[in-house]
Amino acid sequence: MATPLSKLPSWVQSTAVRALYALPSPLRRLVAGPPVRIDGNELALDAQLLLRMIKLTDVRLSGPVVEDARRDLEQVGPMLAGPVVQQVRTRDLRVPVEGGDIPARLYTPGGLGEESPLLVYYHGGGFTVGSIRTHDNLCRFLARNAELRVLSIGYRLGPEHPFPTAPADALAGFGYAVRHADELGAEPSAIAVGGDSAGANLAVVTAYQALRAGGSRPAFQLLFYPRIDLANRHPSRDTFAEGFFLTDEDLEWFDEHYLPDRTLGADPLASPLLAEDLGGLPPTYLSTAGFDPLRDEGEAFGNRLCAAGVPVVARCHTDLIHGFVNFIGIGRRFREAVAEAAGALRTGLELRSRAHAEDLFGKRSNSGPRSRKERGNPTQGH
Repeated sequence: MATPLSKLPSWVQSTAVRALYALPSPLRRLVAGPPVRIDGNELALDAQLLLRMIKLTDVRLSGPVVEDARRDLEQVGPMLAGPVVQQVRTRDLRVPVEGGDIPARLYTPGGLGEESPLLVYYHGGGFTVGSIRTHDNLCRFLARNAELRVLSIGYRLGPEHPFPTAPADALAGFGYAVRHADELGAEPSAIAVGGDSAGANLAVVTAYQALRAGGSRPAFQLLFYPRIDLANRHPSRDTFAEGFFLTDEDLEWFDEHYLPDRTLGADPLASPLLAEDLGGLPPTYLSTAGFDPLRDEGEAFGNRLCAAGVPVVARCHTDLIHGFVNFIGIGRRFREAVAEAAGALRTGLELRSRAHAEDLFGKRSNSGPRSRKERGNPTQGH
């Protein structure tokens, strides 16, 4: 059912939201309501205020008609992402895939040299919704704040293109970046993969596929609250099943549209958390949110990376909700979290590009995953 706020033009809604966030903290607290505390964590005021606003609209991540859910996200995404980040040039491209090609967009911040690190980015949306457009301002923000180029990949979505189409498209996007590094202005030894939610899944799956293929591998992984296990239910999914933007119902809807057979959820290309060996994956910055149904599976993946000898920094923003990378236009707390990730990405790629890869992370044969002895014991943050 349409609400009074949802009936207003989008520019009016956007103005109202920004005016609300510009209020003094005591007034914003009055609108948001009493603090919310779960598992010993207190929800950020910025996040609680957003959830309050969402209740006044009829926007949902899922719904009876896929096209409606996609349209809703396309409409509300730019409003929450904020004013377009300036001094970033864009160029639209086409990436060849089996059966045709898919869209991609290259972001280049002003003042960047001819050769820089590059992040291949996969948008979130449960493998069913979302697009390059919904994550446009995020990619601009990352490009400018991490001082690198970003190549956003518009992989094909379910149910029209179910699993394993998205993993194949994601790998094709990385392969395109490697083959066209000169054309893209990318430093070949400093090409990273990243994504949020379903896109973070695809970033890991891309690194995993590249590793097994024995060719070029990503230099770094930037992962925001990954949807990393489609076969098992983790405790946080019950704790935050309702009322925190992403719901349990949304997750069920996404999986139904992505997996033609639910047993495919146990495939490592659908659920990288279940891969037998994660050794050899690239250094990783993994960010989770304290009030997110995906929190526990993301943290479990961080633990598995550590156990496999992968250098990883696992950062839980205990006061935030799922989707925070898309809210940088309305709340300072959301921007802080994404800016921290941009800094980690820049540092990780600078370290990688300034030293011989084997000196930092050890040799890697083309025969498959290494043993722990071969990997050594790199210093980790967790």
